[in-house]
Amino acid sequence: MPSTQQNTSTTRRCPRAAFRPVLALSLLLLSGCQAEHISFLDPAGPIASLQRHWFYLLTAGLVFVILPVLIGVPFCLWHYRASNRRATFRPDWDFALPLEFLVWGFPAIVVIAFSLLVWGPERRYSPDRPIGDAPPLAIDVVALNWKWLFVYPDAHVASLDHLVLPQGREVVFHLTSDATMQSFLIPSLGSQIYAMAGMVTRLHLLADRTGRYLGENTQFNGMGFQDQKFPVDVVPADQFDRFLTQATASTLHLDEQTYSRIRKQEIGRKTAQTLLNDPNATMVSFSSVPDHFFHDIVQRYDASMPRNPG
Repeated sequence: MPSTQQNTSTTRRCPRAAFRPVLALSLLLLSGCQAEHISFLDPAGPIASLQRHWFYLLTAGLVFVILPVLIGVPFCLWHYRASNRRATFRPDWDFALPLEFLVWGFPAIVVIAFSLLVWGPERRYSPDRPIGDAPPLAIDVVALNWKWLFVYPDAHVASLDHLVLPQGREVVFHLTSDATMQSFLIPSLGSQIYAMAGMVTRLHLLADRTGRYLGENTQFNGMGFQDQKFPVDVVPADQFDRFLTQATASTLHLDEQTYSRIRKQEIGRKTAQTLLNDPNATMVSFSSVPDHFFHDIVQRYDASMPRNPG
């Protein structure tokens, strides 16, 4: 008897125990969409705001696509259950135009309608198109294993695994890789784009809210990629100018010798600790960046590029 009671108790607890992992996963996913500025659902710029708008709109539309399935399947299971003697069984039935339209036609209409709606705005905010009319700030991005090097060519400075952006000013990123193909993404600002050796991709973004945001590589390129994340600080214009001034005063110059040390396959935090000889270092800046530093990296893989860019 005790054994029977124990089995009964265990059986009663099973549904609740099975539900706990689902609840935990749901809470984890919801927590990722909230406070830490790591999602386009918490936009800090017009591109991410547009992406969130279309995400909500398309999600609502897709509900109408799957609604017939969510309603029809339970209805069929209930109506054609073994105990329902009034359900008509038609073994020779194979086609019904209204049903075919419901299954195929309605989803097709929804997809076509959304395609027409999204076509205009998506082309308007293509990653390589300017967002506004004001001249953007140019930042060159070099993807390495497993770190990001950000070069501010107009100021001849650079930073490792730490991106600083001015609030309210459009930025155009020129991206390449000096290693494997990688994926550049700042979720709160929007627009993922790839960085590949021998190629230059362009990405226009604008941050209209100050704060610290997450940047990361979303392309698997080895066992260190999970640590290839970097903070993105959006600051007022005067603080951004101070950042450039401090970087200009850095004693680390981005020459060939320093760059060869940066290219080692280790995470950016370890590289910063090595360069600064500081076990707690997380960010390092460089001064005296050569004029054609970014171009020379691209030209190393693409011999067709001119050696002296205009």
